Order: sequence, then structure tokens, then C-alpha cells
Amino acid sequence: MLRSLRIENFVLIREAELAFAPGVNAVTGETGAGKTILAQAIGLLLGARGDASYVGPGAEEAYVEAELDLPEGSLDLEGLEAIAELRPEGENGLVAARRVFADGRTRAYAWGRSVPREELAALVERLLAMSGQFEQRRLSRPSFQLDVLDAYVGDDQLRRRGELARAWRAFVSARRRHEELVRDAAGHAARLAELRELVERTEGLAAGTEEDLRGERERLRHVTELGAGTSAAAEELAPEDSDTTGAAELVARAREALSPVAAIAQELHQVDAELGDAEVRLREAASTLRGFLASLEAEPDRLEGVESELERIAEARRRFGASSYEELLDRGAAARAELDALGAGTDPVDAAGRELEAAKARLDEVAAALSRQRREAVPRFAADATAALSGLAMGGGDFRVEISEREVGPTGTDEVAFLIRPNPGLPFAPVADTASGGELSRIALALRTVAHAGAGEPTVVFDEIDAGIGGETAHAVADALRCLGERAQVVTITHLPQIASVAGVHFRVEKVPGDPTHTQIERLSEAERPRELERMLGGAEFLATLR
Repeated sequence: MLRSLRIENFVLIREAELAFAPGVNAVTGETGAGKTILAQAIGLLLGARGDASYVGPGAEEAYVEAELDLPEGSLDLEGLEAIAELRPEGENGLVAARRVFADGRTRAYAWGRSVPREELAALVERLLAMSGQFEQRRLSRPSFQLDVLDAYVGDDQLRRRGELARAWRAFVSARRRHEELVRDAAGHAARLAELRELVERTEGLAAGTEEDLRGERERLRHVTELGAGTSAAAEELAPEDSDTTGAAELVARAREALSPVAAIAQELHQVDAELGDAEVRLREAASTLRGFLASLEAEPDRLEGVESELERIAEARRRFGASSYEELLDRGAAARAELDALGAGTDPVDAAGRELEAAKARLDEVAAALSRQRREAVPRFAADATAALSGLAMGGGDFRVEISEREVGPTGTDEVAFLIRPNPGLPFAPVADTASGGELSRIALALRTVAHAGAGEPTVVFDEIDAGIGGETAHAVADALRCLGERAQVVTITHLPQIASVAGVHFRVEKVPGDPTHTQIERLSEAERPRELERMLGGAEFLATLR
């Protein structure tokens, strides 16, 4: 769901913050008031190119930001891995934004972090669909048409899509592994030598070893300073020269002075005990320091050994191209496992081949189930879509779905094409190439009313759905929007009171004269809505002439 939309210095809109609700949200206003500007702002989030003309008068930049719900799995799409990593921990929504500078440059943001415009658009398109040029682009995309058909089949089909996506990833991974092993089989002897060398060079290394060695090296490099500081501290605490008084001796003398009187004053008992404990701790600290000093003196050549061990690790990392010590350990463990498998008589190529066959079998199984359901649903879907179109001033023609087979991929083995024949006797043609902007919007509405929850899109924005219609058709479109609003969020920019009247939330766009003139958008109260609908019907004076 689109929770909110924030617009700043965008064309004539100085500032607007709109909070949308579930169901149908209507945006109305006089012609030229700026409703198209609102559509352009949403279009930016869907990947439209920026333009210097978008920056409002006297401003240095324009800014559009939307907060949307992010359903589970929305980021599980090839190409969105980088943007998915930016999602803050615990965040269950998406904050998407575009900034347009005065020279026409733009920046795109996800959760306040800069991202490529195309990646942001791909993610927002999964959450929000828009009519007009965006609908034409979407309806012409075979992948979207396949999504709509699967949504029509039902929730079980959408679950199969999830299973297929996982099966495809497993297959791709198994295929890559098999190809690598087959490629390496040509240099089997060299491979064995490399594995043995990797195992040998990582022998005895454990997690944290490099870090420990670096710490020890730092200590040994400063052995003189450590020795001097440690010796001086020990002497100050408990000097070996009996003629010198240290801190422990001073504490002991203090206790000797206090102990006789502590028996007289009960409140001095605690101080007396603490002085005794302090003396013991000071002498223990001096002993520990002298023990540390002895360890420094006992390993005069240790630094050379530590340096040698760190150089061995560094050379191993360079030799095997490991970017970190942890990666070196991981590769060493993998080499041991591979050598163990070879020693046990298991051929890695054969094992990888069997894994690839199993992954392919699973992929084919799920793809076949998907395809079977699609082909069974095509006649019903075409009939339901035709009926829905007939009620939206798109009657007199036919809707057809053609399904063909292709090589298996992440969405299965089917290619889908939506075709429409506006009038009897005319040839069928692709939907996106045949209809006008308003017709495309109504086609999209019809498809979404027969598919489940708008093909998984939580929010649908209609900008041109009322173009060229009125009367009964307007009522039919309004009814269709109301039905769609029960399953998905709808935002409709409209001139028709029939459509605006079915909205649960109503916004009015109004141009405010001034220097410069600007556009404001406000949410109407329940008391204000009837007056706006009256204005859309022609105003009180016009309505009076009809009585």
C-alpha cells in the first residue's frame, strides 16, 4: 500500500504531504489545476526521466518521496540484490525518493541511500502500477502478462511461482558448479596439486590466528617500552630492594597504624579490612608484572617467528587470491573436503552431475505444474476479461490469450501474449499497440478486476481511466474501481463525479493565484466532499436548472 506521498517544489506544487488509505482514493480538481503534476510526480518514482522544468519557481531542486508497504518477497528479484542490502534492519516498508536539480540532473534514493534510477523503478513497479505511458509499457511486457494470468489462477499458483523461483536458483547454482568442475577436469593433475598445496599452506591455521599474531607482533615490537614500564610499575608497588618503600609497604604501614584503634571504633573495621585486601592485591599485581617481565625476557627471538608466520599467511592469501584470512580458511576447508571425496573414490564431476540432474528434474516438475494450470485457465480468463471489458465501454471486441512454449526459465516454460480485437472483423493485435491511453487504463482495470488482487500489486494509480466516457460507462468504471478497491489500494485522478463518489478518501487539487501561482492539494472532510461532487456535476446553479 502507498502510505504517503511527499512533494516539494515540483512544478507548481510548493509542498504537499498526502496520506493515503486502503481502498479507493480519489483526486479531483478543475481542469488545469495541477492533477497532471501529481501524476508526473508519481511517474518519477516509476523511473520517468527528470527534467529541469520540474523544478518549481525560485527553487534549486524538486523532491518526491513515497512511503510504501513492502510485502514479503518483494526484494526477491534478480537485479535487486544490491538495493535489498540497503534495507534497514527491522524496516517493513520502502521509502523511495527522486530528486531533480535545476540543471535537469536527478538522483534516486531508497531508504535515504542513493541507488540507480532503474533499480528503484524496478522495485517500485512491484508495489505500484500506474496507467498511461507506464501502463502501456507494463502491458507490453510478456512477464507482466504472465504475472496477471498466474494471479487469475489463484493463490496456489502464486505459491508455485515461489517454488519455481527457488528451484531455478538451485538449478543455476548446480549448473555453475558442474560447469566449473567439468572445465577443471582437463587440468585434473594441476587441480590436485593446487588442492594439496592449499591444504598444506593452511595447515595449523585456525579462526582468529592472524588477528592473534598481529596483536602479539605489536607487543613484541614494543618489548623495550613494555619491559621498562612493567619493571617500573612493579618497583613502585613492591620494590625488591628492602631499603625502598613501595605502595604495598605504605598500605601495610597504614594498616598497622589503624588496626589498634579499629578495635575501639566499630566503624573502622571495614577500612581496616579494605587496607588488608589492598595490600594483598598490590603485592599480587607486582608479582604478575614481574611474571610478564620474565616472559618478555624468555622469548628474545619470538618476534622473528611471528613475522615469519604472518608472512606465510600473507603469501598464501596472495597465492590463492583470498581477499581475507577467513576466505583463505574457507578455501582450505573446501580443498580438504574435495581431497577427502577424491580419496573416498567419489568423483566430484559425477556428484555434481547428479546434483544438476536432480535440480533440473525438480525445476521441470514445478514448471510443468505451472504450465498445466495456466493452459487450463486461459479460456476462462479470456472469457472473464472480455466480459469485464464489455462493461467498461470496450465491448464489441474480443480478448484473447495466446500461450506458447519456450525454454525453461525462472517463470517456467510459457510465453504469454494478450491480444485484443476492438471490433468484429478486425485482426487481433497486442493490447499495448491497439488501445489509446484511456482505453489502456480501462483494459488494465478490467484485467485487475478478474485477476486476484491486481496481479499482486498492492497499489494501482489510474490517471486517464475516465477519458472519453460518461453516463452508464462511468458508473460501470466506478463499480469496477470499487470492487478492485476491496482487494487493492486504488488512487484515481478523475474528472467524473461517478468515480469520485465511490472513494473512501477524497483529495482536491486547487490552483492558488499569486506571484507565483501555485497548486495546493488537500484532503477533504466528509462535510466538504458533497460540495466538491456538486462542483464536478456543474455547480449548484447548473443543478438548479435540472430540477
